[in-house]
Amino acid sequence: MRDVGARRFRRIGMGAVLRITASCLAIPGAAILAADPAIAQNFQFSDIRIEGNRRVDSASILNAAGVAPGQALSAGALNAAYQNVVNTGLFETVEIVPAGNVLVIRVSEWPTVNQISIEGNRRISDEEIQEVIGSVPRRVYSPAQAEADAAAIAEAYGAGGRLSASVTPRIIRRSDNRVDLVFEIVEGRVTEIERLSFVGNRAYSDRRLRRVLQTRQAGLLRTFIGGDTFVAERIDLDRQLLTDFYNSRGFIDFQIHSVNNEFARDRNAFFVQFNVQEGLQYDFGRITASSSLPGVNAQDFLGVSTIRSGGTYTPRAIEETVARMERLALARGLNFVRATPQVTRDPRNQRLDVNFLLEQGPRIFVERIDIEGNATTLDRVIRQQFNIVEGDPFNPREIAASAERIRALGFFADAAVEARDGTGPGQVIVDVDVEEQPTGSLSFGGSYSTDTGFGLNLGYQERNFLGRGQTLAFNIVTATNSQSSRFTFVEPFFFGRDLAFRFDAFYNTDDFDEADYNTRVVGFSPSITFPISLNGRLGLRYRLSKDTILDVDTGDPDNPLDDGSSPIIQSEEGSLYTSSVGYTYSYDTRRTGLDPNAGILFRFSQDLAGLGGDSEYIKTEALLLGQRQVFGEEITLRATLEGGAINALGDTETRVTDRFFLGSRQLRGFEPLGVGPRDLNATNEDALGGNAYAAARLEAEFPIGLPEEYGISGGVFLDAGSVWSLEDTTGAGGVEVDDSFHLRSSIGVSIFWTTPFGPLRFNFSEPLQAEDYDNTRSFNVTVSTEF
Repeated sequence: MRDVGARRFRRIGMGAVLRITASCLAIPGAAILAADPAIAQNFQFSDIRIEGNRRVDSASILNAAGVAPGQALSAGALNAAYQNVVNTGLFETVEIVPAGNVLVIRVSEWPTVNQISIEGNRRISDEEIQEVIGSVPRRVYSPAQAEADAAAIAEAYGAGGRLSASVTPRIIRRSDNRVDLVFEIVEGRVTEIERLSFVGNRAYSDRRLRRVLQTRQAGLLRTFIGGDTFVAERIDLDRQLLTDFYNSRGFIDFQIHSVNNEFARDRNAFFVQFNVQEGLQYDFGRITASSSLPGVNAQDFLGVSTIRSGGTYTPRAIEETVARMERLALARGLNFVRATPQVTRDPRNQRLDVNFLLEQGPRIFVERIDIEGNATTLDRVIRQQFNIVEGDPFNPREIAASAERIRALGFFADAAVEARDGTGPGQVIVDVDVEEQPTGSLSFGGSYSTDTGFGLNLGYQERNFLGRGQTLAFNIVTATNSQSSRFTFVEPFFFGRDLAFRFDAFYNTDDFDEADYNTRVVGFSPSITFPISLNGRLGLRYRLSKDTILDVDTGDPDNPLDDGSSPIIQSEEGSLYTSSVGYTYSYDTRRTGLDPNAGILFRFSQDLAGLGGDSEYIKTEALLLGQRQVFGEEITLRATLEGGAINALGDTETRVTDRFFLGSRQLRGFEPLGVGPRDLNATNEDALGGNAYAAARLEAEFPIGLPEEYGISGGVFLDAGSVWSLEDTTGAGGVEVDDSFHLRSSIGVSIFWTTPFGPLRFNFSEPLQAEDYDNTRSFNVTVSTEF
């Protein structure tokens, strides 16, 4: 049980004995001498004796007291000496006892901490708590430090939403002036956010605005969702996220007047309300450019602007245009040119006219870049995120962009990039202060898919291998009908440039339910990828694989009616090596585009096989996807169009491992191998695949009236597509296989469920157009989790 001390002052006789004592284990303080004229006299001692000290030497105590033998001391001076010794914080009790001509300073030292115990904690481990406390075993016990440790532990629980957690420090006395320090913890319940609401919003619903915030309402999966606990610091981030959301949609006068946090003690929950003022929504008006620099034609710079007059105002468009203009100036050898946006309001028409003024900026150079806090990550990994080096002209916009790239690496819990004055005029020093965080993960999980069945996943990934910024990953997935293993290594800055090198080694097997043959593919593929525009990237690759078709059903020789699989499949059985080179161009504006409500993805790839190996073909694939949010961003519309073709070269023919199949994700309502050319005269009627395919998907996602904290929404879709074309169409019995184009289509509804384990999707579909031999499926679900 924790000791509670007291202070006392006692006088025995008139001037005979002066005793000042204190016991301040729990309540530190000082004794105050009584205002008694009887003791208003001076004392003088020929000797001063120190008693009771073991660890602290007598000279240190005498020096702290500030008294010396032979010195005339008043009662006030003796009280001051007492106070000085107590304030050292080294002693549990202090007594100053005049004994004739000798002044005795008797002390009792604070005990030593024998061990530190933590009791009652389940949500936070002992190791995590040890990191936030300052008390250490085998050091002198300090009540102030114990109280500070208790407050730090309670704060750690508060950061996790357990605001009612209490921590009590206690001591258990042991022999040899030792104590055990025990922190007794009552964790309490998580303080949840029962309701997130908004006042003053008209353009967007509460439902839409809640999706902007990092904080979440407590919902169906409150046990797993950390975002529904109340953390005061998170509200500040939410304010910024909400402001950025409105500003990027043209509401330049948006304000948050207040955020009210009301605690309902009977429900142990908070009710959080944002009081906002949206203001008017502005569009871009006239976009012009002017120059104060001699010989610089502003119209040339205006040509790189990405702003469209009449479009919704967004700060991102301004920032990108400024960056483009300043990069153009550098390309023309014009240093220190600044493109300053000058915005003029037109409240009547709710438009903003923007003029970009090209002017001479201050001549400031980067003296050096200092990096601190990276114990594991190499300096060069951080420096690679800068487009400037020491000696280059200083550009504040480029420094801010570099800071964002450093944070986007995901290696650091925090990264601060600031500029300060250098050692000389016209110079700045860029300070980078980072706080590293774990970048490795070992995952073990389970999965289920209606395509592959139940499976187990085992994976390892390190995103900052040896502090070099490299990715090293190994993954094994075993399912009912397939097994796959993959090793991946990625160097994001190959040869010190923005050139990502990737190496993959893979081993995949498939045991199809819809076919009486299996496939096995083993090989490796090195590749490089680099940007060619703001949103465009180009990837080049090589692939070498051994593709095997095995376990083909050749029929029953004793049953002439059972001829097994199609002769087309039987002729392809065996192993072939494929050596190919290819490229992929992608253009993606879904995250980096100027319109926050719309985006497109375009991807085009080709592979040429025949550089050695057994297979010779050229394969081409393309995909175009567009999406837009409408009706206050409550409904998301998506449209996807994709297709591909493979053409055999020379006198070779494609195999089933090379040809296309439409999976259930591409054409809902059908089995993975459910459509395409099929040998109907063969006993197994195996799917053969096709040399060409095309698919189109239209879908909409929208709320269905459930509380948004459940993460459940609905959707509808319409899919259409087909697989066709074979070189060899001679099937069983010499009958030609129909490989012509036959359109299939389906319609259905979807249920989207966003869970802590990942997004789940349930599709209920009905085929509209299908061939008699197609394999259909009315329900499809993909569930994936890690634990």
